[in-house]
Amino acid sequence: MVRDVKVLSALIRSRYCEGASIAVVARELGVSKSTVQRHVPAQERRGAAAAARQRHRNRAETPHEKALRAQVRRLYGSGMPQQRVAATLGISVEAVVARLEPSRRRSRQEAARLAVEQQGELLPLDEVIARYVQGATMVELGRLYGVHPSTIRRRIPEDLVRSRGHTSKSQPRARWALVDEEVRRRYAAGESAYALAREFGVSTHTIQARIPDAERRGRPTGKTSVSPPRPAKPRLGGVRMVLALSDEEILARYRAGQSATAIGRAAGVDCRTILRRIPEAERRGHLQAQRLNRPAPDVGADTIRALRARGLSWEAIGAETGLSAKTVRARA
Repeated sequence: MVRDVKVLSALIRSRYCEGASIAVVARELGVSKSTVQRHVPAQERRGAAAAARQRHRNRAETPHEKALRAQVRRLYGSGMPQQRVAATLGISVEAVVARLEPSRRRSRQEAARLAVEQQGELLPLDEVIARYVQGATMVELGRLYGVHPSTIRRRIPEDLVRSRGHTSKSQPRARWALVDEEVRRRYAAGESAYALAREFGVSTHTIQARIPDAERRGRPTGKTSVSPPRPAKPRLGGVRMVLALSDEEILARYRAGQSATAIGRAAGVDCRTILRRIPEAERRGHLQAQRLNRPAPDVGADTIRALRARGLSWEAIGAETGLSAKTVRARA
């Protein structure tokens, strides 16, 4: 630790001007950060943004950072993608990109082309060709080896490439092996265009193109078939449900003040079934049914005021009279 104040102040200012941060200067000279700040004039201190940039530059000059940057550039320059470089060095993809110069970064098209070439170089060509000759499709081989079907297609010799739809040796026919007379004969015998297309390895449109319009089965071209109207089901008129209560008793109970729900509960049916047995002129309105089903107790204003004078609350008066607190307050 430096004892001379003047020497200490000169060392602090020189190290700070060289780009070292306050924490680094304090750690190197064995003093506190507040001591370093006292010896650095306020006008010479860096701001937050400038200090962050300086810390980044200082970190980039450390031996560890230089070695890591060299490894990233070497692996990336060998053709390895950014994701594999990050996994190899145990860092993030963003850290890999930050350590690469913009001029050395590959474009998306170049990276995709390089990845396809690397995957193709790792493919066992003899095994891929053997599997393809045995009947495997390019899509199945691509899924097996983790590549695109077009990558498999580029590695298959032209003389071994099968026609589209011809997947194995068990299907000897190809597109060009179609015979119009045989297609028409088998179609006339009852085979469908879909079954013929599957057997010959072509589409149904190819089969239909070899069949004259007059011989085609099904819906004519450009016309829509109109289905015959369905016969109306006979309605069972006059049949009514037999209830435990007669219509006269239902009407008598309804006039006596019972609700349709109560009558339906007694008869074991829904309230709508009861309402259909009651004439329209006899049915009560909503407000009439509400007043009839929930009659308000005959409690006058004098009774409420007397209870209120005894010190009861509105809720207590409502509980005693059978009314709500709002109704009690309105009648008082």
